[in-house]
Amino acid sequence: MTAESESARAAAPAAFKRTELQHFPSPNPGWEIAQSLVEIPEGIASGRHNHPGPEVGYIVRGDVAMEFDERPTLTLHTGDPFMIPPGVIHNARNIGGVTTMMLSTFVFDDTQPLTTLFDE
Repeated sequence: MTAESESARAAAPAAFKRTELQHFPSPNPGWEIAQSLVEIPEGIASGRHNHPGPEVGYIVRGDVAMEFDERPTLTLHTGDPFMIPPGVIHNARNIGGVTTMMLSTFVFDDTQPLTTLFDE
């Protein structure tokens, strides 16, 4: 790697990241279950989105403002669980001083995408 490419990589902005840990069929036909590790760097947000089924999560590390279109913001900290109902538009914004890590489990209709993004 050249010094120039190392510099470019170091200057790249931090980004929201979702890593799928496991994915399998639900006992209910037509549904799937996926579990992901979500990482949100300082000052970054997931972007407004929703899921076709519930998202059940746990804040492994950090502080998050879970912003909703039609309900008050929920402030979550390390050790807090959360549940987002199907179809609810939300945005997870890191409001802390470290990369937030969340463990999220999704139950969703296998004919639908896991996530639908919306413009800000």
